[in-house]
Amino acid sequence: MKIYFAGSISGGREYLETYSKIVEFIQNHDHIVLTEHIIHPKVFDLEKEFTDEQIYDRDIIWLNECDCVVAEVSNPSLGVGYEIGYALDLEKSVLCLYHKSIFLSRMLTGNHRPGLRVVSYGDDDGLMKNLGHFLRQLE
Repeated sequence: MKIYFAGSISGGREYLETYSKIVEFIQNHDHIVLTEHIIHPKVFDLEKEFTDEQIYDRDIIWLNECDCVVAEVSNPSLGVGYEIGYALDLEKSVLCLYHKSIFLSRMLTGNHRPGLRVVSYGDDDGLMKNLGHFLRQLE
């Protein structure tokens, strides 16, 4: 599958290690991560050569092309929220993962749209268990 991974970039990089584990897990299960650049520690430098419009256009193409979206939403991000809403409008399956210590927006936890799953995790084992379950259901 082609998977669009969403995680905070400009909103903060506090969960970068978690993002890396998610991307590695997805790739180790023979899926393609269209947005692998998100886990690059210097993603800001990588994207300097692109205009805002080029980044938006590229990401919209990827959202249209992907089979599903996996989002780590522990760190609030306007961009990630937009990507989730856009993907749901396309009727894509979306998994939102967040650390159980976070008080997550009720716009996610209270949302029961078809295709959206919002799941908390406490540790890496729980994170990978939930991610694996989601991927298996779509395969």
